[in-house]
Formats: sequence, C-alpha cells, structure tokens
Amino acid sequence: MPEKTPVDFWFDPLCPWAWMTSRWVLEVQSARDLDIRWHVMSLAVLNEPRLDDMSESYRETMGKAWAPVRVVIAAQQQFGDEVVGRLYTALGTRFHNKGEGPTREAIAGALADTGLPAELIEYADKDTYDTQLRASHKEGIDKVGQEVGTPVIAVPGEDGGQIAFFGPVVTPAPKGEEALKLWDGTLMVASVKGFYEIKRTRTQGPIFD
Repeated sequence: MPEKTPVDFWFDPLCPWAWMTSRWVLEVQSARDLDIRWHVMSLAVLNEPRLDDMSESYRETMGKAWAPVRVVIAAQQQFGDEVVGRLYTALGTRFHNKGEGPTREAIAGALADTGLPAELIEYADKDTYDTQLRASHKEGIDKVGQEVGTPVIAVPGEDGGQIAFFGPVVTPAPKGEEALKLWDGTLMVASVKGFYEIKRTRTQGPIFD
C-alpha cells in the first residue's frame, strides 16, 4: 500500500474562509490518500501588532478569537492530536453552518458533540496553554510569512522539505472532480520555484453548504 501524503493544516476556528478550505481538503481526502494533521493558528496572535490601527469592531472580534483556539489547544494538550480535527469540525459546524458564532455556548456545545469533557470550556478565559498556542501558530506562519492569515497548508516537497501556502480561498467548498482539480492545480503552482501569489477580488461572501 502506498504511503499517505501528509498534509499539515493550520486553522483558526473563527475564520469562515479557513473553514471552507478545510471542508475542501476533507473532500479531497475522500478520493486521495491524505493524512491531514490539524494545527491551530491564531488570528488574535497574528493581529496583535496591528490592533492599534484597527477599528473598534475588529478589535472586539479579535478579543473573541482567543476563546476557541484556547479550548482547542487545551484539548490537544490533554487528549492528543487526534481530537483536534474532530473538535474543529464541531466548532466550525456550529460557528458557521449553524450560524451560532464563536459564543461560549457554541464552544460548550462543540465539546459535547465530540464527547470531550465540558470542563475544557474553562480554558476559554485562561492563558494556561498560550505558550503552546503561540508555538503552533509560529510553526505555521513561519512557513508562509506574516502577510497572510488562516489557513496555511503544508505538503511534502521534492527536496524532502515542505511546500507551504496560504489558502486557497474558495466559496463554496468545491466538491467531486472540481475539488480534485483545484488540489492538483494548487500543488502544481505552489511547487514552482519563485511563485508567490495568485489573487482576484472576492465578489461573494462565504457560502456554507
């Protein structure tokens, strides 16, 4: 049996675009041998140096961004890497598909959905694992630079290292052959030496399906 392709995926549960990209990667996994390894990154950490230049409403959003990632990193530290993907799916489904947003009630509901201890919600307001959270964030963002956000994806490169990139940003998440075509094209473009960016203006908001 061929080995599965390791895919490292950094996410912040708050981000709707990362959520759709993650659902696309899972769609690809259903047809390809991918070993998806989920990691947290943090929009709150990423935007710390920029808070003074942001609007009050965005600063409030960044304040709310701490709770979900703190709960995920606490779950990972206490119960292992295997719970991260399940908890992310539960959080994203509640935050985005069900429209509950990153509320304490939604986080508690996601813990219940995944069978994790309810007491983990207490870490939403604690910095107990912030060192590990910042380390996970740094590992992902160092692969692509400070000028991007979440998600970050890293896959094996031909030289034994990794190819890493931000995105892709999609709405809605592609399915079937479209998902595979985007995967193959993204990896092909990202592997080209000297390639940095492809982008166009978004004309549609997040579509959750």
